[in-house]
Amino acid sequence: MATNSAGDSLARESIHTTEEQDSLSLEFSDNRLLIDLCGEHDRNMVHIEEGLGVQILRRGNRLVIHGDPEARGRASQVLRALYERLEGGHGLEPGDVEGAIRTGGAGAGLAAGAPGIIGSGVQMEMFRGGQVLIKTRRKHVSPRTPAQKDYVEALFANDLCFGIGPAGTGKTYLAVAVGVNLFLNGLVDRIILSRPAVEAGERLGFLPGDMKEKVDPYMQPLYDALNDFLPGRQLGRLMEEKKIEIAPLAFMRGRTLSDAFVLLDEAQNATTMQMKMFLTRLGEGSRMVVTGDRSQVDLPRGTASGLQDAERLLRGIEKISFSYFTAKDVVRHPLVARIIEAYEKAGEEKARRAARAGEGQGDG
Repeated sequence: MATNSAGDSLARESIHTTEEQDSLSLEFSDNRLLIDLCGEHDRNMVHIEEGLGVQILRRGNRLVIHGDPEARGRASQVLRALYERLEGGHGLEPGDVEGAIRTGGAGAGLAAGAPGIIGSGVQMEMFRGGQVLIKTRRKHVSPRTPAQKDYVEALFANDLCFGIGPAGTGKTYLAVAVGVNLFLNGLVDRIILSRPAVEAGERLGFLPGDMKEKVDPYMQPLYDALNDFLPGRQLGRLMEEKKIEIAPLAFMRGRTLSDAFVLLDEAQNATTMQMKMFLTRLGEGSRMVVTGDRSQVDLPRGTASGLQDAERLLRGIEKISFSYFTAKDVVRHPLVARIIEAYEKAGEEKARRAARAGEGQGDG
C-alpha cells in the first residue's frame, strides 16, 4: 500500500519541531486540539512525564520536552501520534495515552506501507503515525500494546486465531471488535460467540428460568463487549434475527458455521473433545477465534484442557496463528498487571520448591 504523501505533508505542517541541546520543542497548529491533547488539568502530560521520565512544559501552542535525548525522542513520538489521532476526529481516553507510551507512539499500529491485511481500508483505518483503528458503530478501538497490534493483524489475516494470556489483556474485547467490524463491512454474514458454561471454582446449583436465563450469566462478558460496539436497539434486532448469536459451547455440536465470525472465549475450560468439536465447525467463508488463559482452568481435577492440546497439535499449520499476552499487556487497572505478576512469581517459586524436593527424594 502506498504511503499518503499528502497526509505526511499535512503532518509536517501541523507539528513543527525545534531541538536544542537540552530540550525539544513541538509547536502545534491547532490550539483547540492541543488542549485536548494535554487533557483536563494536564493529566495526559503528567501521564507521559511519569511513563517516560521527562518533563513537559506548555508555552502557548508549544510543548517543550526536557529529559535525556532518548526519552525526549520517545515523548515526541507519543505526542505526535496522539495529536494526529485527534486530527483524525477521534477522541482521546487515558487508555489511549497509556497505549501510545507502551508502543512508542507510531509503533502502536501497522507501519505505513505495510503489505497485506489492511487492503483498501475497508477492514481497518490507518491514520498518520501508522496507528490502527478498528471501526465499529459505537466506538473505534486501537491496539494499545505491541502484542495487541500483532493479535489484530493475525485476526484479519488468518482463518483461525488463538489468543492466549492472562485476564485483562484485551483478547476477547479486540476479537469481538474485529468481528463487529467484519460484519458491518459485509465480510461475514453473522457473529457467533460462545463460552463453556463452567463455574469459576464454585458450584452454583440449580438456576431458575428457561434455558436462556440459565446460561446468560456465563455469557455476560460477551454481551458487555457487544454493547460497547453496537447501539442497544440494533444489537437487540440483530440477535432477534440470529445475525448475532451467543450460546454455550455445548450448543455448537452438529452445526456447520459458514460465512460467520466465530469466537470461543474462556477456551481453557473446554475439554479436548469439546475443542475438537468446536474447531471442526469451521465452514466456508468463516473466521474463528479461540481465546483463553491457561492459568485459570476451572475443569474438574484430572480433566485435560482442550486449549493446551490444540496449542500442541495445531502449531505450524498454515492460516492458524497463535498470539500470546503477558502481564505487560494488561489494559485494565494498573494493579491488575501487578496482581498477575505476583501470582506468576508465586507459582514459579512453588514449582522450584517442588523440583528441589523431588531432587532431595531422589538423592535419598
